[in-house]
Amino acid sequence: MDSLDMTNARLPSPAPVSSSTDVAFLSRLPTVLHPHRNLLTYYVLTSFLAGPGFPILLLLHVFKFQTLRYELDEEGITVRWGILFRREVSLTYARIQDIHLSSNVVERWLGLAKVQVQTASGNAQAEITIEGVQAFEAMRDFLYSKMRGSRGRPATHALAPAGEDALASTLREVAAEVRALRLGLGGGEAVTPEKKDG
Repeated sequence: MDSLDMTNARLPSPAPVSSSTDVAFLSRLPTVLHPHRNLLTYYVLTSFLAGPGFPILLLLHVFKFQTLRYELDEEGITVRWGILFRREVSLTYARIQDIHLSSNVVERWLGLAKVQVQTASGNAQAEITIEGVQAFEAMRDFLYSKMRGSRGRPATHALAPAGEDALASTLREVAAEVRALRLGLGGGEAVTPEKKDG
């Protein structure tokens, strides 16, 4: 117990993960989300790892942070970023296959995590990575509910049960007429595969 208290005493307290105001974006669509400022802190810390390339990587990360936007609507999610080279990825909820949360030690300390959204495109990497959102668990749950909701919707071209019965009866009538024609052409005798071979 004392060693556990010592470990917690050495670590700085993490940023708050989410509050009711952070989750409020889920109730009103369409909405545009901006990354939390802790993402910029994370970018600065990870840019130091580039060594001599620190200024260039930091500049790229600052540009990405300033232009990163997540747009959610009833149909799907769109991610946009970039100044000179704009990048935009749009994904409908129906295409989502799996959602993963990942975070390293620094991200957990800053109250961040990456929500990785994968599709059935055959690519091992995530189609969209949502980072800088502190309500990452609420975002994951929201995407899961939208993904399940889009799969649960009946297709517009699907046949109703009454339509299936009408189709089945029509097919039976056509089959009966084909049998009658076969009997009429065969001289009153039905041609079956067994009689044809013998």
